Amino acid sequence: MNSKQTLMASVLAGIGASLCCVGPLVLLSLGIGGSWMATLTAFEPVRPVFMGVALLFIGLTFRKLYLTTHICEPGRPCADDEVIRKRRFIFWSVTVPLLGLLAFPWFAPLFY
Repeated sequence: MNSKQTLMASVLAGIGASLCCVGPLVLLSLGIGGSWMATLTAFEPVRPVFMGVALLFIGLTFRKLYLTTHICEPGRPCADDEVIRKRRFIFWSVTVPLLGLLAFPWFAPLFY
């Protein structure tokens, strides 16, 4: 897997992990409510699995971007320092909100 695929997989896993808590809060913020919102917690039992998968893919992306050596032919995009810098910027701009989503279930009671 390349770093773009692992980053996208970690984002999807992070959204899945926070779906049980962020979804009802967003709906309440929009003025949509009702007793049926209690059914939105159906994803709660699989949240640890999604969290583990998200953290795994974040770790794989970090490893690919920072810890492994890049073996590229000169002139290819992977050899350009500007491309590597942009990839790292995208990684951190996705990872920080994703970690916020993963931690949201612990902070959700403060908003309800």
